[in-house]
Amino acid sequence: MTQQQREGRREAVSEHKRGLILRAARQVFEAEGLEGASLRAIAARAGYTPAALYFHFDSKEAIYAEVLLASLTTLGKSVNAAVAKAHDADARLRAAALSFFRFYADNPHDLDLGFYLFRGGMKPVGLGRERDKELNAALEAALYPIAAAAIELGASQRKANLLMVDCFAHATGLLLLLHTGRIRMFGASAPDLMETYLKDQIVQLVGE
Repeated sequence: MTQQQREGRREAVSEHKRGLILRAARQVFEAEGLEGASLRAIAARAGYTPAALYFHFDSKEAIYAEVLLASLTTLGKSVNAAVAKAHDADARLRAAALSFFRFYADNPHDLDLGFYLFRGGMKPVGLGRERDKELNAALEAALYPIAAAAIELGASQRKANLLMVDCFAHATGLLLLLHTGRIRMFGASAPDLMETYLKDQIVQLVGE
């Protein structure tokens, strides 16, 4: 075996171990949240010692950031795939916002992960300046097709950005009601309310 082959094999083994750790970490974070999780629990779930984790990650927060980034990347791909199938700006705006909503409607653990909604409850949480910057950029990239479609419909960059934030806020509010079951007390449907909201926003944009 050549040196290059040995290095390739070591790299493949390392990536395999990293993948096992991330899958185990996601399961632990889903059960315990960032605050409740420990490196020991993650290592035990992955079948390694805690010390072995430090060959791949420098902290629990680094692992959480990696798991969350993977979730946001999947979200972005889902949004882009939906937008690519839309035939005009109206449809692209609707597809972008609805695919964002549906991703989190179908994957509540990803919503929990993105908002740190576990034992820590609702409060500002960060993973370090550089990690937060990367994660925020990934979220914004997943949402930006909403703004891009609004610009196509004639909105200014500022108005398009505000609409993107408004769609995000509206969707996450409905998702919270959906996943907590509180939407039932109003006898309403979260997907239907999201659809109605988007229709109203598009009518306003086109009418301006």
